Amino acid sequence: MRDLCADLLAEYIELVALAETLTPAQWSLPTDFHGWTAFDVIGHLCFFDQAGLLAATDADAFARDCAVVMGELACGRQISEITRARYGHLSGAELLAAWRAQFGELVAVLAARDAKARLPWYGPSMSARSFATARLMETWAHGQDVYDALRRRRAPTARLKHIAHLGVSTFGWSFVNRGLAVPEPPPQVSLNAPDGGVWTWQGPSAREYLRGTAEDFCLLVTQRRHRDDLALEHGGPATTAWLAIAQCFAGPPADGPAPGRRG
Repeated sequence: MRDLCADLLAEYIELVALAETLTPAQWSLPTDFHGWTAFDVIGHLCFFDQAGLLAATDADAFARDCAVVMGELACGRQISEITRARYGHLSGAELLAAWRAQFGELVAVLAARDAKARLPWYGPSMSARSFATARLMETWAHGQDVYDALRRRRAPTARLKHIAHLGVSTFGWSFVNRGLAVPEPPPQVSLNAPDGGVWTWQGPSAREYLRGTAEDFCLLVTQRRHRDDLALEHGGPATTAWLAIAQCFAGPPADGPAPGRRG
């Protein structure tokens, strides 16, 4: 758990380093993720890190806050509106300072928890390990939105393995979430790691397989790139169907960007 939390902290710090370079105009630059600005992205992460800290330290307080948020969403408010209402009075630098305080405390709390300890959340409860992995995935994915808006490239790291594992693990979920039967067998996934190694899931399969870089796979399952814009080699009807709907995050079915939209 401590190694995972160290990676989560590193992911946060990398995005902070990018955000610290933003000019006032760049804080308001829209990204390709629903037009969210960099301010919206950091505000979103700060909001849910604060909620995560409540979930890990005060379940009753989290339940009360959750009820308020769910009520607002039920009334038609978007999560971006809710976060802007909470943080809109801050400057970009002030928001960044608030976020750093939140995630620093959250990581420390999670690192001290048993990996299997349950945390309440907006849907089903989550283990501490699953929660930390989900926070890492979301931070990386929304960080990609900001990198893309700025037209900057970031170097892939070994932290991608957490996201790739989540992507492989949600093969079935991607179908169930759309009311579709889960095809069999799941593909063997073999990914080229940033350090030159290979990460592999599932046994060998001549029919169902997916190969490529870990970065491309993570961009696919977080829906930050269309499959046609990635160098992923695949075979088999189950794998082909999966590539069209892969979704490693919770929530209703979502569709990623159109071909050529991001990259």
